[in-house]
Amino acid sequence: MNLFKYLKGNVKSAILGPLFIIVDTVAMIFVPFLSSKIMDIGIPNNDTGYIIRMGIYMIIVSAVSMLGGFLAMYHSSKAAYGFGYNLRKDLMEKIQEFSFNNINKFGTASLITRLTNDVEILVQLVQMCLRMVIRTPVMLIGGIIMMITMSPKVALIFLILIPILAVVMGFILVKAFPLFRVVQTKIDNVNNVIRENLVGVRVVKAFVRQDHENERFNKANTDLMDITIKSYNIMILLMPAIMLIMNLSIAAVLWIGASGTIEVGAISASITYMTMTLMSLMMLSMIFMNFSRAKASTDRIAEVLNEGADIKNGENAITDKIEKGEVEFDVQEFAFKDSKGEPILNNINFKISSGEMVAIIGSTGTGKSTIVNLIPRFYDVTKGSVKIDGIDVKDYDLVTLRDSIGMVPQENRLFAGTIAENIRWGKKDATLEEIKHACKVAQIDEYIEGLPDKYDSRVEERGTNFSGGQKQRLAIARALVKKPKILILDDSVSALDSTTELKLRTALKEEFKDTTIIMIVQKISSCREVDRVLVIDDGTVVGNGSHSDLIENNTIYKEISESQKEVMP
Repeated sequence: MNLFKYLKGNVKSAILGPLFIIVDTVAMIFVPFLSSKIMDIGIPNNDTGYIIRMGIYMIIVSAVSMLGGFLAMYHSSKAAYGFGYNLRKDLMEKIQEFSFNNINKFGTASLITRLTNDVEILVQLVQMCLRMVIRTPVMLIGGIIMMITMSPKVALIFLILIPILAVVMGFILVKAFPLFRVVQTKIDNVNNVIRENLVGVRVVKAFVRQDHENERFNKANTDLMDITIKSYNIMILLMPAIMLIMNLSIAAVLWIGASGTIEVGAISASITYMTMTLMSLMMLSMIFMNFSRAKASTDRIAEVLNEGADIKNGENAITDKIEKGEVEFDVQEFAFKDSKGEPILNNINFKISSGEMVAIIGSTGTGKSTIVNLIPRFYDVTKGSVKIDGIDVKDYDLVTLRDSIGMVPQENRLFAGTIAENIRWGKKDATLEEIKHACKVAQIDEYIEGLPDKYDSRVEERGTNFSGGQKQRLAIARALVKKPKILILDDSVSALDSTTELKLRTALKEEFKDTTIIMIVQKISSCREVDRVLVIDDGTVVGNGSHSDLIENNTIYKEISESQKEVMP
């Protein structure tokens, strides 16, 4: 995975940041040297002019270091967060290309973690690389050179201890790396529990399951805490190792100094340079630690970016507008990707003419929603075809195909904003008159007109300030405003009373008589006024006809009718 391309637009800052780090580090290295000169030359010789001159040099060098550090921080942060912006943008665009199968493969919670936590880990790594990766070798090499200048004996002792520290660091990092990927997986689990709990909060409260959900969260949270502590328990061994070597080195310097072979200023400077080089090694260990954790995050992000979208345009995809909206199914088989069970659909064969209103009914789990999801290519058939106006849906450009279809799914998802903004999801440039017309057909206009702000009324997240029936009608209006050639209502009238539902069907027949309308319904009463009814059972069509024909001749349709206490004609 090429991460460098995500620095696009911030290359200048990515170059300037390390350059200013070099300025900051080199200036910082010279401060102890100047200080030692004051202690070893200026003070013993009582040379005030020399002391003042060296002091001025120290102030200038410190100012240069401060300015370099500030500019390094600014440019490295700019480059790092620009990197994060570009990476998140690419990830989001990639996820938008995914089919339902692709999304199911990763899981919603995991995708959220990868977009947020994993990206943030890489942002911190880039920021660290632009600062510490340059600072560390400059400080390490500069510190060793200055130590050699101060005292070759001191430098020799230190160079003997460095390989020991390197072995310890390597051992710890090898042990820690596998745990970091587990940490990210545990974060996925925590996010999943939180998301399910917040989305289903009403169900949780209705069934008084707060204790159960708290236990689920506590388990996921504890697992995350335990594995995080375990991984960092290994990493914190680095600090004692570095401190041990630092103390041994300082003791060696003081022992050499006690022999009188090195001056006081040189001793002070040597200890400072030794501390500096050891701190650079500690920074190096932090870099390796973050590399280890970032490697796990990089792999997880690469999995998303490298995932091939199941649903995509074919070569020479048709972009011509769908004119009639005739739908023809010739599906021998459909099974979900990677499914090891039996196919969901078998031998689905029917044709719906342009302008026809068709209801699909059947017991729960028989594949009704799966059938309509094949029309806009949310899934592709395993064997067979789905055609619109005689053309396989796989041959259409995806945008052209889906722009011609008004889809109202089972879950009526509204978005935070205004009513008008939610309706314009169907047509982004829809006029207020078009919005009002769609709402009138959807039987929600009178309610909206009664609100203080009318179409500018606020919609809370997920439409929590609207009832189930109101959300269904707003979702229907959103689909209608695009004036689709095919309208799919996937159990989208279940929350409407019989009178409102009848008004809706009547308005649809009058205002959208050239639109092919496919309705998944649960109630027999919803099938009375449609042109045709398809009865689905066990993933296949077992009935195709009018309500009156099916009530007389179709056993399953009769059973559904009787279960709903319908009066037989």
